[in-house]
Amino acid sequence: MKRRTLMITIGLGAAAAATAAAHTAVSDRADVPEVREPMPGAPPSAQDAEKVKTVAFWTGIFMKSWDFSYRNGLPLSQSGDSRDHYDLAYDVDGCVAMFRATDQRRFLDRALLLVENVVAMAKPSTALAVSSFRDQYQGWSSQRTGENDEVPLYESYFWRYATALLVAMRDNKGVFADPAYRARYDKLLAFAETQIFEKWFSRGADETIYRSRTHMASHWALISLHLGLLTGDEGRRARYATVAGTISTRLHAQMRRNPVEPTAYFWSDVWDSAKRPGQDVGHGNGVLAYVVEARDRGTSWTAADIAAFSALLTRVIWPSGTTYRAYVDGTGEDNGWFADGFVKLGRYDPAVQLRLEKHQVVNDQFAANMALNARILRS
Repeated sequence: MKRRTLMITIGLGAAAAATAAAHTAVSDRADVPEVREPMPGAPPSAQDAEKVKTVAFWTGIFMKSWDFSYRNGLPLSQSGDSRDHYDLAYDVDGCVAMFRATDQRRFLDRALLLVENVVAMAKPSTALAVSSFRDQYQGWSSQRTGENDEVPLYESYFWRYATALLVAMRDNKGVFADPAYRARYDKLLAFAETQIFEKWFSRGADETIYRSRTHMASHWALISLHLGLLTGDEGRRARYATVAGTISTRLHAQMRRNPVEPTAYFWSDVWDSAKRPGQDVGHGNGVLAYVVEARDRGTSWTAADIAAFSALLTRVIWPSGTTYRAYVDGTGEDNGWFADGFVKLGRYDPAVQLRLEKHQVVNDQFAANMALNARILRS
């Protein structure tokens, strides 16, 4: 997880070292009791929808870093190191959210450019400078941070949003009917199905797909959800459904009533654990990115689940002002980085969106998803 570099309103707060120290201090706490269902909170207030800031407002905020994002993102997209693609994921998500919020193709075109550049940098595994696989698939290795191998985490982190781009293209009738866009869509879908999902599944799904932490597995659940919506192959669709369903079921089983707020969720990032302090908020964004999209696509996540996650955000993680907690049990101090997941909860409840409008840590990805929230709430 990387915090974006340009903050539009204020800079970032607490250092990662403080978060790590907090985790060490509370890691030996007892398990959270096995009460899985939070107490119901107040239902969303529909009359507040007209009070939220407009798509145009958030578009203006997003555009303040449009040029900076291009200067930052373009070289990342032209890199052969997959760690750079991990960082590029935020730019792609922001552009996809802006395209969905506005239907403006400049945002689509930017996202397509970035994703196509990444694909152009792929090489056969046998031709990579470093790889422990040496098989027929294409991809990238990472040497920048010392992995010296092909890294499933970095690829899944990027391709959850690259596949979201394809879903957005399919959902837009004008784009999907355009022969030029459709050709680009078809090429990227074929690449994602074979060189991303099939590649890592064939290399050992237990290790590369069903990961050791909730947030890492959530990336693959999101990719599988997207590809399941897009593929024309029934066999592939069944496999995607199995992967997404298995991870979703395990995530549901992780959820417990929060020990400090009865209307909110608590979960550990370690499978089959309920040890406090639980999931750290920064990586918890990855879980929320999947849950929100799964809820939108009508899978097993319910309105009650969303309400429990929203209560977690507004009552536990961000209880007031500029106080931001590092873990989902309300302990530790952090910098309030919600742009990659928690911000997306605003699309379900105007009260949550209005609260997020007061957030002081705003970057382009945050603004883009606030714009999409506004469009959904006002539609």
